[in-house]
Amino acid sequence: MTLIKWTDELKRGIGFQDGDHEEAVTLMNALQTCNDDELPDLFVKLHTHTKEHLERENELMDRIGFFAIDVHKGEHTRVLTEMQEFQDKLDAGEITVVRTYVQETVPDWFLNHLDSMDTATAMFAKQHGET
Repeated sequence: MTLIKWTDELKRGIGFQDGDHEEAVTLMNALQTCNDDELPDLFVKLHTHTKEHLERENELMDRIGFFAIDVHKGEHTRVLTEMQEFQDKLDAGEITVVRTYVQETVPDWFLNHLDSMDTATAMFAKQHGET
């Protein structure tokens, strides 16, 4: 189980991005401790939130002409495809498989993505006047 504590160190200085990331942390933490009855609804909320957030990030990258847009968008596509695969497993009743995914894979991916791709994007965006 990986609970993430939301702190200022996780903020990247882009308003919508920081707000979305804080909400994602709340949802990921809830998925760490929920029971099997709560997991399906919480996973749908995380999946929906992630889709909406990544769409906003894609729009930001388009707007600022981010130099690594193809790589970053490619990772967004990959993770959304993966989340859909786990949604399909959840729909098939595979709660244990999805629980393992949200407890072991999702938090690590989030922190790695934040520290790498999102940090680079935010730095570039701030250089182009985004806040």
